[in-house]
Amino acid sequence: MSLKQAYADPDLAAAVLTDIRRFAARIGRPIRIMEVCGTHTVAIRRAGIPSLLPENLILISGPGCPVCVTPTGYIDNALALLERPGVVVASFGDMLKVPGTSGDSLSRHLGDRGVRVLYSPAELPALAAATSGPVVFLAIGFETTIPTIAAALLEAERQGCDNLFVYTGFKTVPAALQALLARQDRSLDAFLLPGHVSIIIGEEPYRFLEQPGGVPGVIAGFEPLDILDGIRAVLSQVSAGRHTVENRYARAVRPGGNPRAREVMHRALEPCGALWRGLGWIPDSGMSLRQGLLHRDAAVRFELPPMTNAEPAGCGCALVLQGLSSPAECPLFGSLCTPERPVGPCMVSSEGSCAAAYRYGEPAP
Repeated sequence: MSLKQAYADPDLAAAVLTDIRRFAARIGRPIRIMEVCGTHTVAIRRAGIPSLLPENLILISGPGCPVCVTPTGYIDNALALLERPGVVVASFGDMLKVPGTSGDSLSRHLGDRGVRVLYSPAELPALAAATSGPVVFLAIGFETTIPTIAAALLEAERQGCDNLFVYTGFKTVPAALQALLARQDRSLDAFLLPGHVSIIIGEEPYRFLEQPGGVPGVIAGFEPLDILDGIRAVLSQVSAGRHTVENRYARAVRPGGNPRAREVMHRALEPCGALWRGLGWIPDSGMSLRQGLLHRDAAVRFELPPMTNAEPAGCGCALVLQGLSSPAECPLFGSLCTPERPVGPCMVSSEGSCAAAYRYGEPAP
């Protein structure tokens, strides 16, 4: 049996589900677990995991999709860059359909304006070298993506590509979790912590979860059995009255993460405050260019206004990102807002909660 087959084995999953039901019955009250990662959200939906769980166990999605937590003002500024003569805007594809404040999006300008879709930040130095005017990369992402963008930027600096700029919209996961825990209206019993991010940062940045007022945090992988095992570990902690950081994805996540990736990231970037869609302004939750690289900061070079956020009328993305609402509770879900005609970002990204619910099914509110 291959490793992938083992992690999808129905007999093993049945045994874990027996433990889950036993713990849930022992706890005897509703337990709300937030899966922070958008990849977890998709994997959970695709595997039909919610339908297997006891009724008092509720999985809710969080702010784990970088496209989804990017404020509308960022899109507005990206669109404004297209008005500058000769500017090329480069981006990952999932950003292109996110509407700005006016409802316009970058995708509408693919055919007639300077928009380029990249599959990897490693393409940036070559794109800049082949372009006569300024190239601005829309640099969004969590700790999983940030080191790859930082590496590409440092390589462009080494090559002397003077026309490459980045518009940073980076976010860091631990700060968002701290903000969620600090909310007076929080109703979270535990976090299923993101596997990909944890490969980079390791276990230590989550230790605040072990302090008074914290909740269990379990790092989990992405196969069906990974997720069920993570849920079981959460329930074991809740049942015992514990709240610790537990790594159930040890085959990929080391306790200290990936020091080399973090070193590259911190050579180019430093912590800063950031505006999150749904969560508002969170201190030290973003990353901006260090002083020696500010000549590559598109916000400085093109004097872009500060980011703001304005939710489209009727859109429930802000509530979904806070774990306060499900996609089906949004009045636009599946009717006025679909992947083909998205109103909010949670329906745009392949890792968005609404897109996953639309594709794989969402229970009625």
